[in-house]
Amino acid sequence: MALPPLARSMLRQEARALLGRLARIRPFALQETMLPAAALLPRAQSAVERFLVAGRRELRALIRGYLAWIDGPAGGAATPEEAHRRFVLLRLRFNVVLTQFDLFADVITQRSEAETGVWLGGLDVLAGDALALPGVYEPPPIICYLDRDFGAAIRRARTRLPGGGDNPVAIVRMPRERMVGSGIASSLVHEVGHQAASLLDLVPSLRAALQQRQRGGQAERLAWGLWERWISEIVADLWSVARVGVVSTMGLMAVVALPRPFVFRLNLDDPHPMPWLRVKLSAAMGEALYPHPQWRRLAALWEGYYPRAGVPPQVGAVIDAVEGAIPAFVALLADHRPPRLRGASLREVLDLGPRQPARLVALWRAWNAEPAGLYRARPALVLAVLGQARADGRLDPEDEAALIAKLLSFWTLRATVNTTALCAEAAMPPALAA
Repeated sequence: MALPPLARSMLRQEARALLGRLARIRPFALQETMLPAAALLPRAQSAVERFLVAGRRELRALIRGYLAWIDGPAGGAATPEEAHRRFVLLRLRFNVVLTQFDLFADVITQRSEAETGVWLGGLDVLAGDALALPGVYEPPPIICYLDRDFGAAIRRARTRLPGGGDNPVAIVRMPRERMVGSGIASSLVHEVGHQAASLLDLVPSLRAALQQRQRGGQAERLAWGLWERWISEIVADLWSVARVGVVSTMGLMAVVALPRPFVFRLNLDDPHPMPWLRVKLSAAMGEALYPHPQWRRLAALWEGYYPRAGVPPQVGAVIDAVEGAIPAFVALLADHRPPRLRGASLREVLDLGPRQPARLVALWRAWNAEPAGLYRARPALVLAVLGQARADGRLDPEDEAALIAKLLSFWTLRATVNTTALCAEAAMPPALAA
């Protein structure tokens, strides 16, 4: 039976309405108001806009194709059910485009908030520096935003978005309660570590190595089996410790400081290690990368906060098995040589020398004498120095918060000014640029 005129008319109008609504979705650069310093860095902005433009262009072509079909002989010969089914699929695709637009809109709109928007720009710069591994991989752009949740999270670049398509940027959600202070470094760089692990294919190669260790007695198999289960979060903790030092473990202690039952809770479905063991492991990784008595002091402090006495016997047995394997496990991590590093180990590529505690203390003293050095240094190194000063009692929390706020503003302003200058130079006639 031929498609009734009423059905054809209504479906055609609905499809044209989709085109009209699609035309109302404008690039963020034309609708978001914010300070220039709070705006996304051009590389991130262009990656997001290109992704969304491609989605809108594809959808527009599908709608026009549907209109051509329904006005043509094939559409005229279709049943109402077939014509409507095709339109419903089209509308579902339209809603996917809106969902993806809203995902980025929720992140970008926050940049219009006074002060917060500028700080977020600074976090973008800090995250990019913490991810950088020159000569090893090309890091994706990173965008940070705030949320009321307690924990941070990342939607990694090049992972599938709702409705399809690969995420063009990494999106890091930071909890508002961590702004601003040393906790920023711990949470942010942990999430960056997930992106780094993905770029290096660390988790699959480490899982293979961990499976090789599950061949001993029952306690050994239990410990190494749990390390394998938790490895994705552990690798991110390792990256955080390697990039910002002792402030990583201090920040982790603050994040997992929960009522006692939660700290000793063993949930085998959770990719995160038991909080009690996770802090002990973080301190052990710090001691392996940056030998210093502070790591054992932090581990002892954690045990003082949460004594093991009174834990259920089965949980105590797991703690005994896992804690006993920590030294060998940390050595395996630090000396792991994933294929992407072409024979180098993690310890060798993570640039540990400048972040040794004695060096951080020396930098803190030098910057107190000559503050300009603080603003010239790389952001991740600056946070490591401030964290070490905080751990040593040389920097009060109030002064730390004020200083980090200034630094976030400075980093985003420097990135904005540098980018603006480069763009202006690129647009100049050759004679002027010379």
